Formats: sequence, C-alpha cells, structure tokens
Amino acid sequence: MASAPRRILLKLSGEALMGDDAFGVNRDVLAGVVEGLKRVRATGIQLGIVIGGGNIFRGVSTAASGMDRPTADYMGMLATVMNALSLADALKQASVDVRVQSGLEIAGVVEPFVRNRALSHLENGRIVIFAAGTGSPFFTTDTAASLRALEIGADVLVKATKVDGIYDKDPAKHDDAVRYDRVSYDEALEKRLGVMDASAFALCRDNGLAIRVLNINDADALVSLARGENVGTLVYAGEN
Repeated sequence: MASAPRRILLKLSGEALMGDDAFGVNRDVLAGVVEGLKRVRATGIQLGIVIGGGNIFRGVSTAASGMDRPTADYMGMLATVMNALSLADALKQASVDVRVQSGLEIAGVVEPFVRNRALSHLENGRIVIFAAGTGSPFFTTDTAASLRALEIGADVLVKATKVDGIYDKDPAKHDDAVRYDRVSYDEALEKRLGVMDASAFALCRDNGLAIRVLNINDADALVSLARGENVGTLVYAGEN
C-alpha cells in the first residue's frame, strides 16, 4: 500500500463531464463526480482541481481553425471557467465548501489566482477549483495542472480520464492492451505513453512530482487513493 497523500491536485478534463453527450455538462455525470469528490473530502485530504474546457471549446480544436491562436486560447480558458462554475455550484448544493480561482481576472465572478489565498482555503478544508489554465495562451490545462500542483505543494497530481490507468496501447481499440501499475518517467518517455503533453510532463519530472492516472467514472478510485491504496497507474521519479 502506498502512503496516503495529504494534498492532491486533480486534473479533470472537460470531456469527462460530457458523458455520452456531444457537448456541455451531463448532469448525471456531474452528480457522480460531485459524490466522489465529497467522499474524498470527507477523508480529510486537501483537494485542488484543475478543470479543462474541451466539452465547450478548445483553442487547438477544429472549431478554432483559422482563428488567431491567443484569441482561441483565451476562449478555451473562458470555457474552463464555465465548467468550474458548474462544478462549484454542484458542490455547494451538496454542502461542500468550495472556491474557484481563475488565472484570468474576472471580477465579481471568481477569485483571481493567489497562491497564499489558495493555500489558506485548502488548509481550511475547502476544495479549490483552478480555472482559466495558466492565464496565458499557448499553455494547456495539463501544464496548468502541473504548475498549480507544484505551487500548492501537492503530494501527487491525479489525472482523471475515461480509463483506469495507462496502457501500452488504446484499450478502446485493442482487447490485448496491457495496463501498467507503475511506470517511471524515463519508461513513459521511452515507450511514448503520452501521459501528458511534453511541457507538463517535463515540469512534473524535473520537480519529482508523481502522477497518478485513474478512471474518473470509478467512484471508489479517488477515495481509495486518499486512503493510500494503489489504484490506476503511478508515474514516478527516482526510487518510488
């Protein structure tokens, strides 16, 4: 059994909120995510979340074709704010104390990202949702997740996906796909496993931050992780 983390940063994709819908937020999926987060918070773990916006708009999507890249990226950041507000509202309705901090200043709607304020919220038992990526174009929400995880001193960065870990090939297309329980950063690079984008991956590797990949649709996975159990796939540095 792995040691139980004290503080985690959860990277939640916008697509994970869609369910089987083609666009937007599926209410049933959102309710399941909220129930899982509520159970995790009840374990006493401190929880930060970086949320994507791919269910609404992505700066590198076909919908942004022909657009000025910074403009498209800013639109993608605003999509993450919409998702963050939706998730925060659902958490509040479930009696979970939560704050949204944004890399873009949107006065009167969300707090700006301030590291010390985020740490204070976490220490006081609030979930903090980090929206708008890094606040700058040309950076993905993967990079934002790595950056925020390091800034808040997270013990592990958890990447929530639609599968239960990292496989040697796409499990949706190959019945013989093999899931890794553990893989080093060097192995992940050598085997081109595509855990995160290159900038985000390098940021985690260079700072010795472990990544845990698990299935967001498994309500027990995050709770098991919070209790120190081995779930999903661990990407580790050094001798972990």
